[in-house]
Amino acid sequence: MAAATKEKKPTSHWFILVLLALAQFMVVLDVSIVNVALPAMQKAFNLTSTNLQWIITAYSLTFGGFLLLGGRAADLFGRRKTFLAGILVFSLASLGTGLSQSGVMLITFRALQGLAGAFMSPAALSIVLVTYKEGHERNVALSVWGAVASGGAAAGVLLGGIITQYLTWRWNFFVNVPVGLFVIIASLRVLGKHESEAEHNNLDLSGAISVTAGLMVLVYTLVKAPTYGWLNHRTLEYFAVSLVLLVFFVTNEMRAKHPLMPLRIFRIRNLTGANSVMLFQTAALYSVFFFTTLYLQEILHYSPIKTGFSFLVIPVVIAITATNVPRVIQRIGYKPILMIAPLFVATGLFWVSHIPVNGTFWGNVAPGMILMGLGLGATFVSVTIAATSGVSQRESGLASGLLNTSQQIGGSLGLAILTGISTSGATRYLKNIHGSHSAYDKTAAAVHGYHDGYLVAAGFAVIASILATVIIKNIRAKTDPSHGEVAAAV
Repeated sequence: MAAATKEKKPTSHWFILVLLALAQFMVVLDVSIVNVALPAMQKAFNLTSTNLQWIITAYSLTFGGFLLLGGRAADLFGRRKTFLAGILVFSLASLGTGLSQSGVMLITFRALQGLAGAFMSPAALSIVLVTYKEGHERNVALSVWGAVASGGAAAGVLLGGIITQYLTWRWNFFVNVPVGLFVIIASLRVLGKHESEAEHNNLDLSGAISVTAGLMVLVYTLVKAPTYGWLNHRTLEYFAVSLVLLVFFVTNEMRAKHPLMPLRIFRIRNLTGANSVMLFQTAALYSVFFFTTLYLQEILHYSPIKTGFSFLVIPVVIAITATNVPRVIQRIGYKPILMIAPLFVATGLFWVSHIPVNGTFWGNVAPGMILMGLGLGATFVSVTIAATSGVSQRESGLASGLLNTSQQIGGSLGLAILTGISTSGATRYLKNIHGSHSAYDKTAAAVHGYHDGYLVAAGFAVIASILATVIIKNIRAKTDPSHGEVAAAV
C-alpha cells in the first residue's frame, strides 16, 4: 500500500503541470488563433477595418491592463480560487464570443476573455512556482511552461487555419469550452487549496485602478500609434495620460500601507533584469508572426492552412530546446543562456531580413525560423526562472503578473514600432521609383518594408542580450535529489 501511494504522487504531481500548462496554452492560443479567421469574421458582420482590429485589440487591452491586478489577487485571495474563477469566466466568454450575433457583441466578449486571462495566467504560474521546489525540479516545470508560452502563438496560426477552413470561425472559440470545463473539474480534484499566505487581504484600490487604467491606455496607444502617427496630437495625449496614471501609481505604492505592488520587489536584481529581457525579446518576437504571415500569404500566396503548417517549425524547435535547457542551467546557470540565446533570435531575424520577392519557404524562411526557435525556447525558460527565483511564495503571483505584463507590453510596443517602420520603408521604396508603380513594384516595396522591420527586431533581440549581460547575476540551479524522478516524469 505504501509503495502504491509513493508511486502515485509523482503522477498527480506532474498532472498538475499538464493542467496548468493547458490553461496557459488556451490564453496564449487566443492571441493568435483569431488572426487567420479575421476575414471570415469581417464578412459575417460586415465589419470595417477599424472595427476588425478591435477583435484583437480588445483582448490585448484587458489582458495587458489587468495582469498586475490578477497576479496580486492570486496572492491575496488564494491562487486556486483566482485560477478557477479566471478559467470559468474565460470559458463562458469563449462561448459568448462563438455565439456572437454582431460585431459589438463579439468585441465585448473578446474583452471579457482578455480580462479572465489576466487573472488565470499569473495565478497558474504562481501555482507552478509554489508546487515545484526551487532548483532543477522547478526548472523542468518552467521549461514546459516556457515551451507552451513561446510555442502557443505559432500553434494558434495552424489551428486557426484548420478550424476556420473545415469548421467555421466560431469553433476557434467553442473549442475552449470543453477544454476549460475539463481543466476546472480536474483542478478541483488534484489542486491543493492554495489559500492566501499574505498577512492581509486589503486590496490597494487606488493602486489597482491607476495601474490598470495606465496600462490599458498605454497598450491602446501603442496599438493605435501607427495609424494616428507617432507625433500626432492624439498619440501624444494618450501617452501623457498613461504616464500620469503610472506615475500616480508609483507614488501611491510608495505611500500605501498595503501596496498592490511593493516596490521592494525590484530590489531583486534578477527579477528586474529578467523582466527587461522579456520586454525586448517579445518586442522582437511579435514581428516574426506578423511579417512572416503576410509574406507567406500575400507574397508567396500560401493558403491559411499551408501558412499554419509552415509555422510548425517554430514550436517543434522550441519544444526540443526547452526540454533540454534545464540540464544546461543546472550545469552553468541561466545567465550564459540569457546572454547567448537572444543572439540566436537576432541571427534568425537577420536571415529573414533578406527574403526575396520570389523566395521559397525552405530556402529563405525556415532556416531563420529554426534559429529563432532555438533562441526563443532557451530564452523563455531561462527568463522565467530568473524572474521568479528568490521571490517569496506570498509574492509569487505578483512576480508572475509582472513577467506577463513585460511580455504583453513588449509585444504591443514592438509590433507598433515595427509595423510603423515597415510601412515607412515600403513608402520610401515606392517614392524612389519614378513613374507609375506596377504590381511587382508594390510587392517589392512591401517586402522591402518587411526587411526593415526584421532588422529593427533583430536589434531588439541584441538589446535583450546586452541587458542580460549587464544586469543579471548568474545563479546555478540547486542540486535536486528528485532529478531522476523528474526526468522520468517529463
